[in-house]
Amino acid sequence: MTASTVPAKAAGTPAPVPPAASRGSRAKAWATRAPLLPALVFLVVVTQLPFVATLVLSLFDWNSLNPEKRHFTGLSNYASVFTDAALRDAVITTVVLTASVVLVSVALGLGFALLLNRSFFGRGMVRTLLITPFLLVPVSAALLWKHALYNPEYGLFNGALNWFGSLFGIEEVVQPDWMSSMPLAAVVAALVWQWTPFMMLILLAGLQSRPDDMMEAARIDGAGRWQMFAFMTLPHLRRYLELGILLGSVYIVQNFDAVFTLTSGGLGTANLPYTVYETFYRAHEYGLASAVGVVAVIGTVLIATVALRVVSSLFREEASRA
Repeated sequence: MTASTVPAKAAGTPAPVPPAASRGSRAKAWATRAPLLPALVFLVVVTQLPFVATLVLSLFDWNSLNPEKRHFTGLSNYASVFTDAALRDAVITTVVLTASVVLVSVALGLGFALLLNRSFFGRGMVRTLLITPFLLVPVSAALLWKHALYNPEYGLFNGALNWFGSLFGIEEVVQPDWMSSMPLAAVVAALVWQWTPFMMLILLAGLQSRPDDMMEAARIDGAGRWQMFAFMTLPHLRRYLELGILLGSVYIVQNFDAVFTLTSGGLGTANLPYTVYETFYRAHEYGLASAVGVVAVIGTVLIATVALRVVSSLFREEASRA
């Protein structure tokens, strides 16, 4: 056979991988992943198995005081979550509480971030003081607001009212009971105080990542401070604002400490986490409490999914810019 009759190998065709090499690459991949298996097993045991058990419990009518009457009810517990007046109010309270805390803390965090983005004497000390509320244990922060600020007899708020009244010659100043007269606002204020530093740190990182040359060019072109803020700073901070809102929502939806410590769920402040606690530990309704918990988890997962997409898009944007 002549050389001209031998079919030429197509250019660019990859050479077949020997079976031994393929087996070696798979073994190498398993060797690199094997150290992660114990952590994966632990994560599944600690998080997924309890959630599966909660799903199963949510399908039963199960009161621990009458365990012999336990029976399968399907999705009736989930129907109760959205049809029962108390549970429906808990869902609405959770939405109102989360939206109020997130929006107010984002607005305040943006203001403090703009302040700390400037150079002034003592900026490091001011930044440390502003971050401190976020570092407190949530129960400690709630107790601080309940006794040091809201208390009608010796709280600082009523003390400040007395002091202002004395300046204008008013002898008897009204001493409101803050948690009784405005319970949901009292919870919102305590949570805003604790979560504003978190929003501030995220937005401050966004402000410090602005390209200085673009800001300087806009300043040279005669753009005012408001124009630079509205048309350059805010569009640049969009991803950071979304990230702060979504992460804050994930955590505040699950908040239990402030509601339990300040109002014990009374006066229309019971959110979903507190309702789960009350239904499970006080009413002993294991099935209904599990259904409420599953609804809260699903809502949190939906918010977290959006948050992860925002974070990944933010990282891609930063990588493309670099």
